[in-house]
Amino acid sequence: MIHARGLTRVFTMKKEAVEAVRGIDLDVEAGQLVAFLGPNGAGKSTTLRMLTTLLPPTSGTATVAGHDVARDPAAVRSRIGYVGQRNSAGEEFHVRDELVTQGRCYGLRRKEAAARADELLDLLDLAPLAGRVPGTLSGGQRRRLDIALGLIHRPDLLFLDEPSTGLDPKSRAEIWEHILRLRATYGTTLFLTTHYLEEADNMAERVVIIDGGRIIADGTAEQLKNDLAGDHIVITTATEREAARAAEIGGGSADGVTVRLRVAGATATLPDYLRGLDAAGIKVKTAETIRPTLDDVFLTLTGRSLTDDDIPA
Repeated sequence: MIHARGLTRVFTMKKEAVEAVRGIDLDVEAGQLVAFLGPNGAGKSTTLRMLTTLLPPTSGTATVAGHDVARDPAAVRSRIGYVGQRNSAGEEFHVRDELVTQGRCYGLRRKEAAARADELLDLLDLAPLAGRVPGTLSGGQRRRLDIALGLIHRPDLLFLDEPSTGLDPKSRAEIWEHILRLRATYGTTLFLTTHYLEEADNMAERVVIIDGGRIIADGTAEQLKNDLAGDHIVITTATEREAARAAEIGGGSADGVTVRLRVAGATATLPDYLRGLDAAGIKVKTAETIRPTLDDVFLTLTGRSLTDDDIPA
């Protein structure tokens, strides 16, 4: 079940069930940027489709922005934006006309829709492209247009399904620049899925990991990495015998001449560990500290990598 906390209720979901989702317990506060991660088939897209009224739940209830997704889907849609993995704009309308038409579909008056379209064109650096058709835009430009279409009616909550998938690194960086600018400007709650773990790590205030239809981790990226994965110290020695002894001293494991330790605060721990090895007569050839990644968190929880079959080619 998904509950909202704080003064503004974002969405509430109780005992929600379809084949891919076995039940979710999640609280989302207004204004948060939440990254929703999981391998293929984990239930990410199914959850988003239920919350955006695109897929009816088989049991339970879900309330989004104060409205029940089953009993009042139109009210839910009027309060949220959704940017799917596919391009949303048609091929025949000019960019600005497409935005104005989308605004009119949401009930905006023509003058209001036009003003809102111009506002988003400026904010997303699309104004010079207003008279072009979507088919002439680059991948990054089309993605920015998709986001503009999802924001035309000023939603309280924006769902983004893989907003940067398939883009080159420069375009991905630009998309995130615009997403963060939009959040700073409007204070919109953002709930997104991504295959790029560094995006979730660097951009999201909160990371939720789903696997097998259930939430298995929830917190800030730093909290999850510190609590579930931990820092590592990796050293190499001259001989396997020394490595075995060094692993014993540090409480780690040895593989040949390489020793790996999981510790809290590797940078602060490393000097004391090296002094201890020196006192034991063990010569260290190399030493490094390694910060964990979100993939390390998933590996710790499930025994497999989050990215084994999920990063698009």
